[in-house]
Amino acid sequence: MKFKNLIIILFLFSCAPGSINKENPNYIPYTAKGFVMIFDEIDYEKKKISVKLNNEEFQIAHNTIKKNSNVIITNPQNNKSITLKVYKKSKQPDFFKAIITKKVSDFLLLNPEFPYVDIQERAKNKSFVAKKAVTFSEEQNVLTKAPVTKVKIDNISKKENKVDKKKKKYSIIIGVFYSQDSVDNLVDLLVNEGIKKEDFFVKKLKKNKYQLSAGPYSSINALKNDYFKLNKYGFDNLDLKEND
Repeated sequence: MKFKNLIIILFLFSCAPGSINKENPNYIPYTAKGFVMIFDEIDYEKKKISVKLNNEEFQIAHNTIKKNSNVIITNPQNNKSITLKVYKKSKQPDFFKAIITKKVSDFLLLNPEFPYVDIQERAKNKSFVAKKAVTFSEEQNVLTKAPVTKVKIDNISKKENKVDKKKKKYSIIIGVFYSQDSVDNLVDLLVNEGIKKEDFFVKKLKKNKYQLSAGPYSSINALKNDYFKLNKYGFDNLDLKEND
């Protein structure tokens, strides 16, 4: 399969909106769900990542959000959130949405084997959030194009401090397409690239709107392998979803 074939298919059939330049006054703040890297000195020494963080501090590094921008990081499993300023721009494997310190991970009670989060950038014209301010969301954040504008300050000591280590399953959201035929054609192409056909599933959202996903995966290694295969062939904005 040639790379340009996937680009043509995505151009013709995908419903996903195009990217917006940051200089555009209608700029849409970054929002995504997925896995984060918990900073490890070894990853930095081996040059897997480009930044060095302090695991004793509340810090986050991101590859697209500008330094000092405010972001809200939420653990969807317990709704704990923390609002921070981006400490540095970073480079990390595409599978990961950001790099965080162990202190952030511990605060959010993330499962270190599946550090799955919701990241949302706050718009510049919204109310200022102090650096390292700790917050809790009132309800689970939803992946939308609108920024979160309300957060609730709460007492940390009242929260249950347990990491949820239950076995979770995750799916890769590949895209939304206009017809079942275009989905079937794309699946056939991807199967030729080594992804099992039984790993794909289609959900009809409404007339002429079909969502193609892969999974569910209970192993992060299997998830990463298929993610990298899809990313290699032109799918740059893949979303990850925790299955109910």
